[in-house]
Amino acid sequence: MRFIHYLTIVIFLAAMFVPTVNPADTCVGCHTQATPKIVADWQASKHSRNNIDCSSCHGDQHQTATDFSKAQIPTYKTCAPCHDKQAGQFSKGKHALAWASMTAMPTIHWQPMMLTDGMKGCGGCHKIGIKSEKEIQQLQTEGNTFGNASCDACHTRHTFSVQEARQPQACETCHMGFDHPQWEMYSASKHGVRSEMKQMGVLPASTAAPTCQTCHMPEGDHAVHTSWGFLAVRLPMPEDAQWASDRATILQALDVLDPTGKPTARLDVVKAADVARLTQQDWQKDRDRMLQTCAQCHSAGFAKTELEKGDKLIRDADHLMAQAIRIVAGLYKDGIVQQPKNYAYAFPDLLTFHDAPTVIEQRLFVMFLEHRMRTFQGAFHNNPDYALWYGWSEMQRDLTEIKSMAEEMRRTAPPPVAAASN
Repeated sequence: MRFIHYLTIVIFLAAMFVPTVNPADTCVGCHTQATPKIVADWQASKHSRNNIDCSSCHGDQHQTATDFSKAQIPTYKTCAPCHDKQAGQFSKGKHALAWASMTAMPTIHWQPMMLTDGMKGCGGCHKIGIKSEKEIQQLQTEGNTFGNASCDACHTRHTFSVQEARQPQACETCHMGFDHPQWEMYSASKHGVRSEMKQMGVLPASTAAPTCQTCHMPEGDHAVHTSWGFLAVRLPMPEDAQWASDRATILQALDVLDPTGKPTARLDVVKAADVARLTQQDWQKDRDRMLQTCAQCHSAGFAKTELEKGDKLIRDADHLMAQAIRIVAGLYKDGIVQQPKNYAYAFPDLLTFHDAPTVIEQRLFVMFLEHRMRTFQGAFHNNPDYALWYGWSEMQRDLTEIKSMAEEMRRTAPPPVAAASN
């Protein structure tokens, strides 16, 4: 019995000195060969230094080279237990609604799947949005396992660097191009130029040089929001009668208001996607926050005046836009252009984008989503060239072309067929 007692003690003591196997070591052992750059990124991250290993995000079911499908693909919920504040803020901001806003577009299902669910086009940026479990399962069924995380859109996996996400270049991939060239506008503005010089060391670290995050994520707030929203339309209507009429026309062409001015079912989609401010309180809250940010470098009066200039440019751009919309709507009314059956009301649908069926409707779409956007975005991003030459000037040319095309279409249209007499 005494021998057995001693043997038990020896076994117990031996077990205490058997080195435990760190799950990360097992993963690193294989992935140093299979995906060495992923390992290098993780080893350079704070996660590595704080013992957040592979299994913390991917689970521990993937053990061999053939069962990789068992590795869990993270979502923003994976990050939430440790980053609950940021995850909560993100879920309330417009980035979280990016996927929903893309899938809500009326002809999005007409596009090649690789551009949307395959994430090589719209989906490549809109994947930052939160997806339902059903949507994730559908994507996985289609073979699109990746792109569900959200946080990694800015904090690139597997370093998940805060410092990287704070740089304006982190926004460049998505906020550029046709309908939202914010990066081009910002990088060539005085704000962007000073920021670049600061990064280069030409200007000292104390230099006032706002980045995208300075204005849109003050104090690291992940609930990204803007007062005018993406489309620069909002409620309530302005007191200016002309502007109210023009905005109503634009809202009708967005199928948010019907021809009588009453809300449509699409208004619920707009609400869900949060692409427009629908109360004065919501708009004012975002405007006041921006004014507080501007006041860190500028006087309150200067900031207020500059932002109001952007508001007025929206008003003037809306007047050009509404004229063009009414011309196309008039062609529908008079039977010169056959209105597509998928349009709900006697207005062109600006959200059908490049799927608009005629050249004049295509020109209207470009006027709205490219040139109108650049007019007001250029103003708010302090880029004179975008506000004028890529925005306002192009809108003027669009309207001239639309007027000319409409006149020619009316001139060459066959006469209406007379009603048969009794």
